[in-house]
Amino acid sequence: MTKTSLPPLRAAIIPVTPIQQNCTLLWCTATMKAAVVDPGGDLPRIKAAIAEAGVTVEKILLTHGHIDHAGEAKALADDLAVPIEGPHKADRFWLQRLDQDGPKYGIAGVNFEPDRWLVEGDRVSVGDLVLDVYETPGHTEGHVIFHHAPSKFAQVGDVLFQGSVGRSDMPGGNHRVLLSSIVEKLWPLGSDTSFIPGHGPASTFAHERATNLFVSDRALAA
Repeated sequence: MTKTSLPPLRAAIIPVTPIQQNCTLLWCTATMKAAVVDPGGDLPRIKAAIAEAGVTVEKILLTHGHIDHAGEAKALADDLAVPIEGPHKADRFWLQRLDQDGPKYGIAGVNFEPDRWLVEGDRVSVGDLVLDVYETPGHTEGHVIFHHAPSKFAQVGDVLFQGSVGRSDMPGGNHRVLLSSIVEKLWPLGSDTSFIPGHGPASTFAHERATNLFVSDRALAA
């Protein structure tokens, strides 16, 4: 396979923490520059995946501030000397209690503020790739997702899962707002969009619109 025939974006899921959170390594195949999305913990496992892929990490991206997604982001950023981008500043509450939440889940949580808070309409770059940022509250107030339109790919954190949706029973959560985020922000990106969720297997928006117990077209019409 020649380099020109490679897809522009590749992604590898790295399950981390006792909660099996989907940390994701995203990279640009043209430049081999990468971003680590939601490095909640298990840094040796993440570093091994980086080495195996043969990429150079240039930043860390966060969908939201929960411990399993952000607990060891600061430690990894310091180790790799890279910036942290995201989430939205409404998740400052969670980022300032990572050290408190960590012991509950066996994660070495370290409090921090990112180098860049993100808002709707922002873009983040990974090598030659440009990902669009959308605000998707409901699971947390400051949750964001990342979308790469040319690849029909989205990183959606804990908004949407295969067959389910994110929790809304923690501080800042709101089930009605979460469903609105899915319908108003995710579905317009296209049913042929593939996505990696914060937990569990990848899926497509088409599959979820047809089968998801919470947000299928049939469920929402009921």
